[in-house]
Amino acid sequence: MRTSARVAGIVVGILALGVVCIWYVVLSQENGTLLTVSFLDVGQGDAVFMVSPSGRTVLIDGGPDVSVVRELGARMSWRSRSIDVMIATHPDMDHIGGLIDVLPRYRIGMIMQSSVQGSTAAWNTFEKEADEEGALRVTAQRGQIIDLGKGAYLEILSPDRRVSSVDTNVGCVIARLVYGTTSFMFSCDAPRAVENYIASLDGATLKSNVLKAGHHGSRTSSSPLFVGYVDPQYVVYSRACKNTYGFPHAETVAIFHRFGVQALDTCDQGTITFQSDGKRVQVLQR
Repeated sequence: MRTSARVAGIVVGILALGVVCIWYVVLSQENGTLLTVSFLDVGQGDAVFMVSPSGRTVLIDGGPDVSVVRELGARMSWRSRSIDVMIATHPDMDHIGGLIDVLPRYRIGMIMQSSVQGSTAAWNTFEKEADEEGALRVTAQRGQIIDLGKGAYLEILSPDRRVSSVDTNVGCVIARLVYGTTSFMFSCDAPRAVENYIASLDGATLKSNVLKAGHHGSRTSSSPLFVGYVDPQYVVYSRACKNTYGFPHAETVAIFHRFGVQALDTCDQGTITFQSDGKRVQVLQR
């Protein structure tokens, strides 16, 4: 079994009443006061890589194939062969396919995933590789906090219960990254019903500078209610230019236009990287 030499802990606090806390602390090099979040160009899929101000690293999803390895190599030191936290939001191939390639190449400190179950060969391979990694395994549930150090943290907003038998998109992991007064919303492929449910629970606390468009810009996500509460400055479409689904759908584009949100697209711009100093978010030029 492989374990991360870098990792001596990260905090996963389950805040829900009556639920125990998980403590897992991570040791890593100091990284100053900046947070970087990169929406990786992996074609038709999602992959987000972030480096916290403390130097702790997180990978949310890995896109459909080995493309994510190339993107990680461009953003990590050649000597760095570990990732502190990996989150597999749900079992669909365009989210976990690339993680199958990441697992043998990097030491992973913690693997978080939804309780929703997949039924494909790719999902079975991911589970096998994750088991062999020897990392801490955590089932995502609303109320958990992943402490990334120096005031940065990820909060899990959904699912709020065991979802082993629901549709994979319904059971995907929705997370919000917070650093100072800035924040990023990662809404996976959650449908509008789930988004609206989260809005009914959290309301004004959803406000975020950056929103990853749900389900790559599908009309089934990005409800006006949810977008209104998140009130982002930027929205990112993570997708391939020639996708067979027609993403982003015109209805979704119109919603973000109506709210005056600046749209960025991995199809046109490749990997999109944001930087936050805890007070404001800016897009880094390629």
